[in-house]
Amino acid sequence: MATQTTPEIVLFDLACTNNICFSPVVWCTRLMLNYKNISYRTIFVEFPDIEPTLRELGLAPNETGHKYTVPAIQHVPTNTYMMGSSPIAEFLESTYPDPAVPLASELGREIETRARTAIGPVITKSLMPREIRILSPRAQEYFRRTREAAIGRPLEDLLDSGQEQQRWDAATDEVRALGELLQKHKVEGPFVLGARPSYTDFFIAASLQCARTVDEGVFERVAKFPGYRDIYDACQPYMERKD
Repeated sequence: MATQTTPEIVLFDLACTNNICFSPVVWCTRLMLNYKNISYRTIFVEFPDIEPTLRELGLAPNETGHKYTVPAIQHVPTNTYMMGSSPIAEFLESTYPDPAVPLASELGREIETRARTAIGPVITKSLMPREIRILSPRAQEYFRRTREAAIGRPLEDLLDSGQEQQRWDAATDEVRALGELLQKHKVEGPFVLGARPSYTDFFIAASLQCARTVDEGVFERVAKFPGYRDIYDACQPYMERKD
């Protein structure tokens, strides 16, 4: 493994005014790096600089969605660049197999799918208008322009307390049911599959850490249900490094 002055990995992360990681997809990568004790350094990139920065590195654009996204990494020993949390996870697991992180399981796929489809939109609508508060003025302008174009209304409309509460009330049963799935192997250990973390644990912890960084109240809306905080707390040793 490379020395601390010559890290194995350069991680391209999303910048915020706190100078710490807050993006959930980048946290998935960072959790793997921290858990596997892979040496790395971070380059924080502002929202409007993501595309020009990654394009200049020679990365091919995504075929769907945003052309360029973080996380992206450089594997220093081979001077290899890649983009996207899933391809990066597969690369890290194959290149640094010890300790192992199961990337997929039947239970994990069910949890991640239900989290993305049933709970993700509710969390996103609560975080989006608050996330802008931890961005630089330049990133705020970009974020507001692109997000308001996507949703077709001002970000502040998402902060209507009555409508926000209705969204969370409608999601309560699914949030609770997902929490029960998270505890399926609780007798064997604090993680989704028992004693050791899997990528699904990192997915859950990353989402909660993002929410907590942006707004403690949104974090508590999910963490108050059984199952979530157990995984979040169990992943804490791998979230100590945030930059």
